[in-house]
Amino acid sequence: MSRFKLSAPRRAVTRRLRRWRSNPWLSRDARREIRIERRGGHPVEAEHLPHLSEALAWLERAQDATPDGGFARGYSLAWNGYFGGRGWQPSYPETTGYIIPTLYEASRLLARPDLAERAERAARWEIDIQLGNGAVRGGVMGQRESPAVFNTGQVIFGWLSVLDETEDGDFADAIRRAGHFLVGALDADGLWRRGNSQFARAETTLYNARTAWALAEAGWRLSEPAFTTGAARALTAVIDKQHENGWIPDCCLSDAERPLLHTLAYAVRGLLEGGRVLEDDEMIQSAIRAAVALRGSVRSDGWMPGRYAADWSATVPWSCLTGQAQTASIWLRLYSITGDAEWLEPVPAVLSFIKSTQNRSSERPGVRGGIKGSAPIGGGYGTYQILNWANKFFVDALIRHQRVLDGKDELQPDRFALA
Repeated sequence: MSRFKLSAPRRAVTRRLRRWRSNPWLSRDARREIRIERRGGHPVEAEHLPHLSEALAWLERAQDATPDGGFARGYSLAWNGYFGGRGWQPSYPETTGYIIPTLYEASRLLARPDLAERAERAARWEIDIQLGNGAVRGGVMGQRESPAVFNTGQVIFGWLSVLDETEDGDFADAIRRAGHFLVGALDADGLWRRGNSQFARAETTLYNARTAWALAEAGWRLSEPAFTTGAARALTAVIDKQHENGWIPDCCLSDAERPLLHTLAYAVRGLLEGGRVLEDDEMIQSAIRAAVALRGSVRSDGWMPGRYAADWSATVPWSCLTGQAQTASIWLRLYSITGDAEWLEPVPAVLSFIKSTQNRSSERPGVRGGIKGSAPIGGGYGTYQILNWANKFFVDALIRHQRVLDGKDELQPDRFALA
């Protein structure tokens, strides 16, 4: 009994210690970012290349920081209780998968074959750790292995892009195994309830529209009709739940009533690109309804709320930088697909806002060039962290917008659509 009586006070002391250690004012890097934010943010260049180069350099360091071919999930500026410290985090299979197409496109744009080499190394590592049932694991390396539907879809994007570049059958085999896992996990009504990550709420995963897009691409590229049929069922299920105002419910990792812009953007992009691949105009129109609503939420300085209510109103005072970069790419893709220049209108302000959060002067390799989870940095997504997927989507949006500015943007199909 004495051990039981003492355990509660010990737990209370541990909680207080963890709160104290995670205080951002104990971190010089976090303190500096807070102060710069209060002064209006970091310098912004009108040209995209300085910001693009620094974000890519951060991604390179994120890969070099791991003992394998994957990319570190992120970098913690303040002490992070989940990862037990500051600094680089473990490799993250999910986001490593969809960073791969970004590196290939950056390699072509900048004439840097080293980025393509990094992409292929990451893709081969993904094959090495693919689970026996074809799935990709949830969480970061070092955590208990468990299959994850969403993560599997994201790595398919990477394998597809490497297959295009190398024509190596090993990647086709990995894609087929992953695709069969996804089809097998799909319920009769087109929803993925089984096989979802242990870190996600199984009942709020309509962001798996992005997984359906990956499955559609795999079916089209590999002539697997079961994949395209499954993708169509999954995307139709999302449309069936969509509200008249474009709202997509049940679309968040943690809060079904106030979803993140990040996960909403996953769903919208999945509908858009899945509709493109499947040549289904209803899916594309569903994406457009949501994209119009998101366009109406942009503030004059480019800020967007990090979480939304079902009427598309803001529910938090902070922004989700990942989601903003994703949404900019959605509008740019809609311009490519429709030719309607109206989609370009909010893009410069949104990209400028994200640029203002990028520290391009820090001597810390995990800070310089990185895009944070939230603005301000203490916001409710990726708090006091720089995230590899925020950098990925920022790079995507900059490249897409630069192609428009250079007059080199092409209407569908888009070789870079996988990013």
